[in-house]
Amino acid sequence: MFLLEYRTLSWWYWLVTVGFLSAGVLGWTPGFYVAIGITVFQLIHFLLRERSLAAFPVQVRLGYLLLLLIALPAPLQLIYWIPTLGTWAQILFGYCTMARLVSLLPWNRSEPFSADLLRRTFFSPPVRGNILQGLPPTG
Repeated sequence: MFLLEYRTLSWWYWLVTVGFLSAGVLGWTPGFYVAIGITVFQLIHFLLRERSLAAFPVQVRLGYLLLLLIALPAPLQLIYWIPTLGTWAQILFGYCTMARLVSLLPWNRSEPFSADLLRRTFFSPPVRGNILQGLPPTG
């Protein structure tokens, strides 16, 4: 089911970013640099808005930026397919793998790390807001 959150600024940031990432993986290498620049801008915007590096939206954007920077060297650019496909999933379906990964960091969770937590984190349906607000309870 589609979850197009086109009324939120963050959705538009991700849409523009994935457009340039898509151009990059299809052969226009400058697209990677533009996507990194947009992500830096987005990170600064959310940092100013949230006023904390510990804020979940800031952590997600920082993790995303780190992934883009890791993939920047030419021999690693195949890695760009991961954020490209993941960002399309975010844009179309509201499923953000990076947010789910960040939610598993020790300071973002209130329960012990377990196979059940992993299952609920990655297989729960997308929710409006963020995964920390919509993770189903333990079974």
